[in-house]
Amino acid sequence: MQNPYTYMKQRRPRSGASSQEADFNELEALELYCGQCRKAVPVRKHLLLVLPEGDKYEYRCQYCGSKVGDKIDKGARIKGFF
Repeated sequence: MQNPYTYMKQRRPRSGASSQEADFNELEALELYCGQCRKAVPVRKHLLLVLPEGDKYEYRCQYCGSKVGDKIDKGARIKGFF
């Protein structure tokens, strides 16, 4: 039987970084705690800023729209663009 995950693109770890560390740095939040709703809720990821060190995203509650977190994605840069 063929592996069903062969179509997924895997990022290579940075030099000096272990495979586990590289996987940890690529985590995406599906649920976070919302102070307004007072429970863990599904979140939506919105691009906030494009910075030289990476793209800054903001996580917002899917129900009330309040900010529940943020993240800078350093792996999204195009080489030679900045």
